Amino acid sequence: MDLITRVTHQFDESIAAKQQATEELAGPIAEAIELMVGALTNGSKVLACGNGGSAADCQHFAAELVGRFERERPGLAAIALTTDTSALTAIGNDYSFNEVYSKQVAAIGQPGDVLLAITTSGNSKNITLAIEAAHQREMQVVALTGKGGGQVTNLLQENDIHICVPHNRTARIQEIHLLSIHCICDGIDLVLLGEENDED
Repeated sequence: MDLITRVTHQFDESIAAKQQATEELAGPIAEAIELMVGALTNGSKVLACGNGGSAADCQHFAAELVGRFERERPGLAAIALTTDTSALTAIGNDYSFNEVYSKQVAAIGQPGDVLLAITTSGNSKNITLAIEAAHQREMQVVALTGKGGGQVTNLLQENDIHICVPHNRTARIQEIHLLSIHCICDGIDLVLLGEENDED
C-alpha cells in the first residue's frame, strides 16, 4: 500500500466512524451540554482528567471554556487536572500514579461540580478512582470512553452521562472524543449566547 492510499484509508475510516457514532452519541452529548451549562451558571466548575492524548483533550477543553471557543463570552470555570506537575509528581511519588486525579478531585471538587473523565478503554485506574472520588464529593460525571466503556460503565450513576464511542481503535475513539468536546463547547455557547446572527 502506498502512502497516499494509506492516508486516504485513514480519512475514510475516520469519516465512517464519525457517521456511525452520530446517532448514538448526539443524545448523550446534548445531555452533557445541559449538565455543564447548569453547573457553570450556578457558580460551579468542570474538572477534567485523562491520560496521554486524553490529557491533551482535557487541556484543550479547559482552554476553550476559560478562553473562548468560537464566540466572545465571559470565561467559564474549567480546570484540567493534568497540568500541575508538582501535584501530579507529589501524589504519584507519595501515594501512587493511580491517585493523581482522585486526590485532586477530593481536594478541590465541590458538590455541583462536574467531572469530565476521559479514557478510551474505560479501564484507566486513575480515571476510575477519580470517578469514585467525584461521587464522594456529590459531583456528576461525564465520561468519554470507547471499546464498550470498560470498568467505567459499572461505576457511573443514574445522573451521570456516558459518551461511549462505538469503536475499538484508539485513534478513531480519540478523534470522536475531540469532536464531542467541540460539540460540547459549541452547545454551551449556543445555550448561553443564543443563535449566531448570520448578518454579523
